[in-house]
Amino acid sequence: MDTDEGRTTLTNQSATPHGYPEPHGYPAQEPHPIDGPGTSTGGFPIYAFRESLPGPEPEQGYPATPDYGLPGPDGRPGLPDSFGGAGVLGKHRNPFAVWLGLPLITLGVYYFVWVYRTNRELGEYDRRIQVNPALSLLAFLVGWLVLVPPFVAAWRLGTRTRTAQHAAGVPETNPVLAFVLFLIGFGPLFLQLELNRLWDRYPGAVEGQQVPLYR
Repeated sequence: MDTDEGRTTLTNQSATPHGYPEPHGYPAQEPHPIDGPGTSTGGFPIYAFRESLPGPEPEQGYPATPDYGLPGPDGRPGLPDSFGGAGVLGKHRNPFAVWLGLPLITLGVYYFVWVYRTNRELGEYDRRIQVNPALSLLAFLVGWLVLVPPFVAAWRLGTRTRTAQHAAGVPETNPVLAFVLFLIGFGPLFLQLELNRLWDRYPGAVEGQQVPLYR
């Protein structure tokens, strides 16, 4: 005897987006956000009609950044004898925030943070640059007790920036000018501009990414 209990109803046949019954044991799937839950006249899927339209496929995602290598390792940079022609990209900063904005907000603390991080980034970028960021920071913090260390640290920061620019193949800064600007309070502004020019040598790369050295 033919009954409704043994018959597949139209409602069950339309349980899936394209009118087929859902296989037993599988959860129901959400309808496609563009195609919707139904089909066009005659059972022809809407997504198939869309794919039949002429013209190139639309681009998806974001353009890939240049491949400068794998991210650099954390920790201390390698010794000069392990130098392999690559370094770790430093951070691009706003020069005016470094020079005036953040030091005012932090009551001068950010200036010392900048000295430490800048020296560390230069050493990580070019492992031939011998630098101890902690000692450079101490020279600016307590070196004024014996007067000389802050001036030495300011001079060396300028020469390290020039050395890194040479390795990147960009025009090199003048460390004498950087030192004089440090004496009158404009050193961080000038050197951050020079460092940004160094990091801009690698368009599309991000902070911490391994990049090649050209010299």
